[in-house]
Amino acid sequence: MTNEKQADRMASGKGFIAALDQSGGSTPKALRLYGIEDNAYSCEKEMFDLIHQMRSRIIASPVFNGERVLASILFEQTMDREIGGQPSTTYLWETKGVVPILKIDKGLAEASDDVQLMKPMPGLDELLERAVRKGVFGTKARSVIGGANADGIAAVVAQQFEVGRQVLSHGLVPILEPEVTISISDKAQAEDILRDEITKQLEAVPHGQGVMLKLSLPSEVNHYRALVEHPKVMRVVALSGGYSREQANKLLAQNTGVIASFSRALTEGLRVDQSDEQFNATLDKAIQSIYEASVAG
Repeated sequence: MTNEKQADRMASGKGFIAALDQSGGSTPKALRLYGIEDNAYSCEKEMFDLIHQMRSRIIASPVFNGERVLASILFEQTMDREIGGQPSTTYLWETKGVVPILKIDKGLAEASDDVQLMKPMPGLDELLERAVRKGVFGTKARSVIGGANADGIAAVVAQQFEVGRQVLSHGLVPILEPEVTISISDKAQAEDILRDEITKQLEAVPHGQGVMLKLSLPSEVNHYRALVEHPKVMRVVALSGGYSREQANKLLAQNTGVIASFSRALTEGLRVDQSDEQFNATLDKAIQSIYEASVAG
């Protein structure tokens, strides 16, 4: 069964997760970095058409395949579109050997207790059913921690696991992403609280089921080692979180068993006006450096 093959790849495969899931809020910036200015489109539909062209170019590139890229996180619209004349999820898995994962959150709520919880997700069950039909393996949902506030962090982690249980009930594997902002002064303390809260919540995950965790690169090397080795954690992946690719790779390589799930650090240096040869060479270099950092530990 495809899912067993995918689960095996996600649990023990060598490589990293490509995060290609910019949504409405982060798309203009991603397009600007790619060389497409805001005045190049006049409405949201045109903006999403342009970002889909960028994502398709990355995924269809000969250097993007399952040899180094384990999985790719997709925005909901990408799941519903086509790449290379096939549904995106089918193309990813059957043509490229890359496991499809779906971003499910609807963005962040206003900050309180130094954190931002996820906005409500009406229609989540329907979205998860659609994802299952399209051959998606897992999901990703993000919240943000902006300070070492015990109440705030407990609320973030509780919400992440609540959504995670809903995802598991559909037979999908959730990636829980409680991101710690890398610039905060009490980052290390926030990471202590976060690790303890995650460890507590893992106890309630049903026996035989597992989650993945997507975490900021920690201030203390191997801070999340116990989570990497936890029987209910399929994989711990790291986000680049504002670090340059070089910095993120350096920090990642020091953390045993943690692999990358980079977004902006993956697409750094890619430009719309590059020839296919230049584009593929730039992407190849990025993929290779992130792959090496992911397998180093």
